[in-house]
Amino acid sequence: MSDDNTTDFGYEQVPVQDKVKRVGQVFHSVASRYDVMNDLMSMGIHRIWKRFTIEVAAARPGQKILDLAGGTGDLTSRFSRIVGPTGQVVLCDINASMLACGRTRLIDEGLVGNINYVQGNAECLPYPDDYFDLITIAFGLRNVTDKNAALRSMLRVLRPGGKLLVLEFSQPTSKPLQSVYDVYSFKALPLMGKVVAGDADSYRYLAESIRMHPDQETLKQMMQTAGFERCDYHNLTGGIVALHKGYKL
Repeated sequence: MSDDNTTDFGYEQVPVQDKVKRVGQVFHSVASRYDVMNDLMSMGIHRIWKRFTIEVAAARPGQKILDLAGGTGDLTSRFSRIVGPTGQVVLCDINASMLACGRTRLIDEGLVGNINYVQGNAECLPYPDDYFDLITIAFGLRNVTDKNAALRSMLRVLRPGGKLLVLEFSQPTSKPLQSVYDVYSFKALPLMGKVVAGDADSYRYLAESIRMHPDQETLKQMMQTAGFERCDYHNLTGGIVALHKGYKL
């Protein structure tokens, strides 16, 4: 976020108060085709990234888990089965359209009883201190206006000993991969968005938002500054995606 009361919306600078609305418009537009586009954009690899996140999470029966920016519920679906009837999973997303898609999908899967649905802002989570055992945010942090405030809010609601996992697009670790990735992001993604979702502009924004997101080391430092301990990250698919981990001690 810049010092003159503006922030990035992709490569564009917009007033801080406008970003939430504009990001909301993007996800209202893509919600109904979001899962299909995820499979197309990543060639299905996003499922492997999320499976790795579930493994690192090491969730247990009876735990309380916050799936923040949980969208259509990929992680919530898995966590619901793990924590069982004595546990609780909160699928929280700021976007009503994405939340509705997630709720419909999970109910259709027969997952009821241990999932709550909350439309909430990551920067000011509506939960008491020391509430959750685990928080995950997958492909959502880059769309948050004030990432530092969001990290502090996550730390507050995480119990001592609890863990935060941030799965997000990041910076490829080799220049050749970066070059190929740039062509794919700015040429292929908007075209797929236009053909499949009827919306090239939203997918152009998503590509730009990835480039504006902090790189691996910067995000690690941001987590440490927010108060997380034992912070580390795993590069996945050559750094195209990274899974950051931190604890509240």
